[in-house]
Amino acid sequence: MTKTTKCAKGALVGLVLGAFAATPAQAFFFGSKTSNYTQTDYPIVLVHGLFGFDTIGPVDYWHRIPSALREDGADVYVAQVSAANSTEVRGEQLLAQVEEILAITGAERVNLIGHSHGGPTIRYVSGVRPDLVGSVSSVAGPHKGSDVADLIGGVAPAGGPAEAVVASVVNGFTGLIDLMSEGGFDQDSASALYSLSSYGSEEFNAQFPAGIPAACGDGDHIVDGVRYYSWSGTGVLTNALDPSDLLLGLTSLAFVGEKNDGLVGRCSSHLGKVIRDDFRQNHLDEVNQVLGLYAPFTTSPVSVYRQHANRLKNTGL
Repeated sequence: MTKTTKCAKGALVGLVLGAFAATPAQAFFFGSKTSNYTQTDYPIVLVHGLFGFDTIGPVDYWHRIPSALREDGADVYVAQVSAANSTEVRGEQLLAQVEEILAITGAERVNLIGHSHGGPTIRYVSGVRPDLVGSVSSVAGPHKGSDVADLIGGVAPAGGPAEAVVASVVNGFTGLIDLMSEGGFDQDSASALYSLSSYGSEEFNAQFPAGIPAACGDGDHIVDGVRYYSWSGTGVLTNALDPSDLLLGLTSLAFVGEKNDGLVGRCSSHLGKVIRDDFRQNHLDEVNQVLGLYAPFTTSPVSVYRQHANRLKNTGL
């Protein structure tokens, strides 16, 4: 079974289960199951970030997001690429899946939504094959690099003994993620770190500049027929019950006062039309993790994706 066939099977199962599994509360918060609120013209493809996966056992990277989109009409596919590798390698892996999704659905284009390193990854696909992409939507993508990656790169410089140790440990961890999620991809944490650094991002942006703003603002919204969007958060410690907040609190110190979500700075997350860059969400809240624990009395991460799907629908995508 190919990676995309696995995604397609998951989408079909999601459509079937979604028709029966929604509770009255879900119907109230996410809309009627008979609604076409999220029914975009093109399939939506979700692309994970560093250390990401599609599903490991009962845990989904995109917690409750695909099902919420499907319930109101969206055709959703969850891509799986290397948990850690360069943007270009991940991009080629994604491109193959996009081509298969288009063959399966008969659609002309896809709407790509990428979280974290998934942001540059989807930009690669739109850069090499803009004819296959209707929209690129980046969620907390480090488009000008991450201060955390720069810090790690300074501690473990390329070619040094520290890098070899870090790479060995991280490759083992990401290999385990890949094994548990049945990915079958090679892992290269050193290349991933370089892609996520400010200097690696600068090189990538020189080759794929579409949507990148000159400063901390909006970038070009439409390039080669592809629409570019982005959103992100600037919360870090958002829920006392979420154990991941402590780790993100520590990594946020790398930004030395710049607003960030724990791993990506506010300005670095900007791409194309910036929908919003100050959600009270940290880097994991942005994909409704861990297990739906986000800041109380704030916008639900799931609702942000639903609203964006509706935005794409109303734009004819």
